[in-house]
Amino acid sequence: MEHPLVVGTDGSDSAFRALDWAADEAARHGLPLRVVHASRWERYEGAVPADGGERPSEQVLAESVVASAVELARRRQTDLAVSGEVLPTDAVTALLNEGLHATALIVGTRGRGEIAGLLLGSVSLAVSARARCPVIVVRGDPAGLAGSHGRVLLGVAGPAEESAAIRFAFREAERRRCTLEAVCAWPLPVRDASEAPLLAADARRHHEKQASALLDEALDEVSGAHPAVRVRRVTVEGPAHKVLVHRTAAADLLVTGAQHRQGHFGLQLGRVAHTALCHATCPVAVVPQHA
Repeated sequence: MEHPLVVGTDGSDSAFRALDWAADEAARHGLPLRVVHASRWERYEGAVPADGGERPSEQVLAESVVASAVELARRRQTDLAVSGEVLPTDAVTALLNEGLHATALIVGTRGRGEIAGLLLGSVSLAVSARARCPVIVVRGDPAGLAGSHGRVLLGVAGPAEESAAIRFAFREAERRRCTLEAVCAWPLPVRDASEAPLLAADARRHHEKQASALLDEALDEVSGAHPAVRVRRVTVEGPAHKVLVHRTAAADLLVTGAQHRQGHFGLQLGRVAHTALCHATCPVAVVPQHA
């Protein structure tokens, strides 16, 4: 049996957007949806009275947040199997533990406790950086959230480093019946201004050819398992983090990889993933690549 999609909620506007997106994603993949809310109400209000007296207000609030989210998800996708639970711990710990038995974790950009001006909340960032399963941060403009572009965007830096992200992107494109746009960016090294234009053009052609070969090497094996997916291979001159964020304006989902490295705690989010999580105009999936 496949693991559920898990969505975190706290009753904020960002969480409601993530809930709607998660319900649609679960229905698309035929997976159950699990809604979780982290609350430490017992720490502050004590246990429920043994005589069955009035329940603590924080407990009532936490249970209401989950019940409302479950009901909204069921209304959005009437055939979806939805469950919910209040978890007695902090949000990051709750989601990381859930991720051990989840197909993916889905979160909003910011929760109730975040500063309004932040581009990305601390919970979303910490979970994206440390989860053992894919994490999807739901953000973006209405078109990106609605999935109206018909395109999954994949950033490719290398075959070995990105294999899990590549497989994830192909599965998403297949389920959505949309185009997979695989992008490899190649920043041209800074050269002396007096260098001959022909030499600069030769260097540009060389780097573009290398990027094209890298895309072929990275995609060919996985594409054979998904023959129905239309793949558009794109090589672009420029920094990868800027190139990908710019192209999210015409995408429904950006997929990027992140590496687990020996001797480090959790995922090491690179510049591409971090920039995308803060600035992309569509949801962003961070897929761990385990050594």
